[in-house]
Amino acid sequence: METLVELGEKAKKASRYLAQASSKEKNTALQLMSQALLENTSAILAANLQDLAAAKENHIAETLLDRLVLNEERLQAMADGLVQIAELPDPIGLVSGMWKNEAGLTIGKQSVPLGVIGIIYESRPNVTTDAGALCFKSGNAVILRGGKEAIHSNKALVTVLQQALAKTNFPTTAIQLVEDTTRETSRDMMRLNRYLDVLIPRGGTRLIQTVMETATVPVIETGTGNCHVYIDKDAQLKMATDIIVNAKCSRPSVCNAAETLLIHEDVAAEFLPVIEAALAEYHVELRADETALSILKKAIPATEEDWETEFLDYILAVKVVSSLDEAITHINQYSTGHSEAIVTDNYFAGQQFHREVDSSTVYINASTRFTDGFEFGFGAEIGISTQKLHARGPMGLAELTSSKYIVFGEGQIR
Repeated sequence: METLVELGEKAKKASRYLAQASSKEKNTALQLMSQALLENTSAILAANLQDLAAAKENHIAETLLDRLVLNEERLQAMADGLVQIAELPDPIGLVSGMWKNEAGLTIGKQSVPLGVIGIIYESRPNVTTDAGALCFKSGNAVILRGGKEAIHSNKALVTVLQQALAKTNFPTTAIQLVEDTTRETSRDMMRLNRYLDVLIPRGGTRLIQTVMETATVPVIETGTGNCHVYIDKDAQLKMATDIIVNAKCSRPSVCNAAETLLIHEDVAAEFLPVIEAALAEYHVELRADETALSILKKAIPATEEDWETEFLDYILAVKVVSSLDEAITHINQYSTGHSEAIVTDNYFAGQQFHREVDSSTVYINASTRFTDGFEFGFGAEIGISTQKLHARGPMGLAELTSSKYIVFGEGQIR
């Protein structure tokens, strides 16, 4: 098993090659990686079964177990994602804003790779291919450190990706996996300044807090998703019901799932019973404020903690509000800055919501579940950034680049 220093040294060397590679070379390699995933489906799914068996023995919750599962459909989607990334424009080498200064120098700003990116993530094997491919296309070497729950799946996936790279001129060390999943190794990786140019955590609150508090490597924070859906007084009942059911129930274990429903008092009595019945089909537990409790047939009182919790489960906090302003105030107080939605036919209400809600992604009449790199046309995503420096929202190729100034002169001196 290689040490972090050995992985780091190899990644540094690989990053220098990647930074000079052409778009055609990178795209050909990504196509080969996509083919390799499909050609090795049986081996990858067999490795995944090992992880699933261990997870069940450790009594991991069903909603979290869903993140770990691989099947032919999901592998096909992962392979398709690599093809889509290959088809996207290469962000490297683009020059913007050329101008001349008073000395007659021609100055431009060129996009360049970040260098070596470290990714620390939990039990989602699809992150392995998404992150590997996005980093590769943007000219970065990557060191992946997945959770112990998915170690067999991740090893199989990285092996397949490296086998595809071996058929090209690229070093196979462009994509590497930390096979030691102990906490000590994870913390050591957070301090690998000599080799890592940036560290991106992707996972739950505890992981992200640990990285933010421990890392000495620069971090792009991907936040948790305490997402809200607000149903305005001018909303359509069917649309509101469809959106909240999708946002909560289509996949409750992911960060773009809704955790709190806010509803205007003018429509609460009419809408909440219909919404409750629709959510009951999925056995969603409702935790409601006093007003909502008086309307709902089956709910429990919400606590202060419920308003700030990312449940990642079939649990939904419900609050009746007196106005759009109250809804916005609640969201800005409790949101993690991920994704929020308003359901309304009132144009001005939608615009106010869009303008005043301080989150990375704001929806008018659509489910929060669309906050995703693939859905946004990025091929995949490295994560959802909830910070405001460098990147915000779903991070694709452009967010994995930096820049440098290129300056052309004719002998000028200062």
